[in-house]
Amino acid sequence: MEKIVEQGLLYDFYGELLTEHQRQIYEGIVYENLSLGEIATEQGISRQGVHDIVKRCDKALMGYENKLKLIERFMKIKERIKEIDSLSELYENEEIDDKSSYCKKVRQLSAEILEEL
Repeated sequence: MEKIVEQGLLYDFYGELLTEHQRQIYEGIVYENLSLGEIATEQGISRQGVHDIVKRCDKALMGYENKLKLIERFMKIKERIKEIDSLSELYENEEIDDKSSYCKKVRQLSAEILEEL
């Protein structure tokens, strides 16, 4: 996964666990695409200070994911929902001959989603 996308996902799931100061700096890097210098000037700290905060935030956010696995679970559920959507499209277009196996597969995917929740 591309680093900026990964940072965005981590922040979306765990950003509230950071301090307000950390959130402001991290949002500047991830969402506003500001440079270290721009954030440093805005926050009244050094570029190295901004860099250190971003690294600490990355480490903390990854630590939360390693322990809680919320993003991993979210991605698995998303994939299963995509499978159900694809099966539904085939069903609507009458491209499925065996309706029984279709229903079993949908029930299986639904059960897996419910188990993840």
